[in-house]
Amino acid sequence: MLRIPLYALVFASLPVVAQVPSPPATQREPVLKALPIGGDDDPNSRPLAETPPVTATPEIPQDVAFAKPRIPAVPVPAVPTAPPATEEVVPNPIDQKPTGDDAVRLQIFLDDSKFGPGVIDGKPGRFTELAVKSWNEVNGHPIDGWTAVNLAARKAVPNPFAMAVVPEAAKEWVDSSLPYKRSLQAKKKRMSYRSYGEFMSERYHCDVPYLIELNGASKVNNLKPHDTIIVPNVTPFHIENLTETKFETEESLAARHLVVDTKINQVRIFEAAPAALIVADPENPDAAPASRGNRGLLASFPITPGKPKFIKFGTWELRNMVTLPWWRYDQSLLDTGRRSENAINIPAGPNSPVGIIWNGTSRPGIGLHGTSDPETIGRARSAGCIRLANWDAIRLPTLVRPGATVEIR
Repeated sequence: MLRIPLYALVFASLPVVAQVPSPPATQREPVLKALPIGGDDDPNSRPLAETPPVTATPEIPQDVAFAKPRIPAVPVPAVPTAPPATEEVVPNPIDQKPTGDDAVRLQIFLDDSKFGPGVIDGKPGRFTELAVKSWNEVNGHPIDGWTAVNLAARKAVPNPFAMAVVPEAAKEWVDSSLPYKRSLQAKKKRMSYRSYGEFMSERYHCDVPYLIELNGASKVNNLKPHDTIIVPNVTPFHIENLTETKFETEESLAARHLVVDTKINQVRIFEAAPAALIVADPENPDAAPASRGNRGLLASFPITPGKPKFIKFGTWELRNMVTLPWWRYDQSLLDTGRRSENAINIPAGPNSPVGIIWNGTSRPGIGLHGTSDPETIGRARSAGCIRLANWDAIRLPTLVRPGATVEIR
């Protein structure tokens, strides 16, 4: 007997819309304002030695900056799972780490709140736990608690999945012939995505295996413009809006402080003078002080730090921020730390080893940047820099600017 999955029957009746306005508040509440995994050697992430001159443009496009949460596509019901007839479906306990759709809701909520959970996959791990701790710290909840954040996620993200359309613009950013050899990459005009599945997975902050889990391998492996697929209902990363941009200093953002913690693989961004965490009651000195949220913590994201022999601990100044940087590939520099005359220039693009943005510090060769492999964030090590997923790295110009302090510890 031919068996048709239940979710296929559900989605077969869904309307397909290429571009739609943001749905009304009844479909999704605004995100509450609170404020990816390899080996020791990763040849795909190296320090940027040089970048070409770019036109100074102080503003980042709103669609790219994630300045305001947006709904990416048409919300759809979660993919249903049919339990055995003898089993009763039991909701996730609100005071524990969630599973299933609630796990996806939580990851989307944290991501939209600027506390990156890593790759959205419905399987919350260490990075989701760190993001929850950050959210709890900001909002004054028990640091290891799950109740408040789960309730907030359920309210903010009633629809964890959406139906998205592969845009026509994807044609300009997908090149299935992109080579792996550096000398051949140098002859290309752009380090593009290698498939439409890769394009859509990064757009919606997940990986190709999770898109396959939601849609099936045949669908994902044969995507083309104007096709529709199910995606996490997260604010999308619109790479087609990126241009070569150099970000200038901005006083309020330049006063901020980044802490790169290489022990837990997380970067935390603070206001220059974070608020006190403990408030005493002057009228009742014997009373226990009341804790309040740390509103000085603005955001946190997963990172992969550089190898110990290359990373430089200390406090540095953020010197430059450039989107779509070119990468100077010098094998001698990667192996020995010394430049040679045999370098080649690798073009910009999402599959560049430095991703789609470079944020250089006052320590030469050390900076924060994107990556060609977001699923390896937290495990594979770069040569000496700090890697973030492209969708997290592109948010840095909205949070900090040249002049900010970068502490690596």
